[in-house]
Amino acid sequence: MTRIQINISGTEGAEFSAHWRVSDGDEVTEYSEERMSVPAEFNYEGSELEGEVTLLTDNERLEVDILKGSNRSRSSTQGKGGKLTLHIR
Repeated sequence: MTRIQINISGTEGAEFSAHWRVSDGDEVTEYSEERMSVPAEFNYEGSELEGEVTLLTDNERLEVDILKGSNRSRSSTQGKGGKLTLHIR
């Protein structure tokens, strides 16, 4: 298994919801956060991660940085209802 680190930044205090599916071969674990605020950090162990992050507040910016081993994925969105769909292997 590999450590998967997710850092969420952007506009201080911006609210978001997140849903993660962490896979390690045959086992899949789901995590759901209904209302979080920036900044936030999540750490999981697994081989693959799928996720969806939705910005809940208007006139705000959300940036998601995922690090797994030497692989890095960065995504951002702006405005209420903005969604990021993420997949890292």
